[in-house]
Amino acid sequence: MELKTKDEMRNGIWKILGSMEESQSRKRLYGRIPDFPGSKKAAKLLRSTDEWSNANVIFSSPDTAQSLVREYALLDKKILLMASPNLEHGYLLINPKSAEGNEKIASTKEGAFKFGEEIEEFPRVDMVVEGSVAVDLEGGRLGKGKGYGDREISHLFSEKAIDNMTPIVTTVHEVQIVDKVPEEVHDRQINMVVTPEMIIRI
Repeated sequence: MELKTKDEMRNGIWKILGSMEESQSRKRLYGRIPDFPGSKKAAKLLRSTDEWSNANVIFSSPDTAQSLVREYALLDKKILLMASPNLEHGYLLINPKSAEGNEKIASTKEGAFKFGEEIEEFPRVDMVVEGSVAVDLEGGRLGKGKGYGDREISHLFSEKAIDNMTPIVTTVHEVQIVDKVPEEVHDRQINMVVTPEMIIRI
């Protein structure tokens, strides 16, 4: 897909996803990180990786497409660190012991506040999972345009919670992989892409 600007690229991806039978309604796609068809399958594939097995603490964005990723983290007894929506309440830490038996609820935006606690000091994070509108195979990532994903990754680096060896993952549909995401200075890169069918390490 040869699209010149970030907005053109976002609109192109939202349009493609909106035309897919299994996709959520177009109204819920535009302006959002899309909950793409096969998001649950991608979460299951991510769960099968060595990177997942070796992680004790997983950070996740609060996007709907990554809800099963967060649920799996708690089911697998991993500490879940979650960004609050729009970072209005910073970051929430959910201990799997506190969420035992309620992992599905605790993995939601609302449940994270009930079962988690706001934190200021960050634990060491073993895996970062972000939602995306589009990605390329050089590590470029395009969010919904608000900059939250880049801020989250930058914050984790600044707190020394992650380093250049930390898996920074996104789960997307194959149609969200583009030739090249336009880059700006503040953009943060990813190093792993998981789709419903593939695991791509960058």
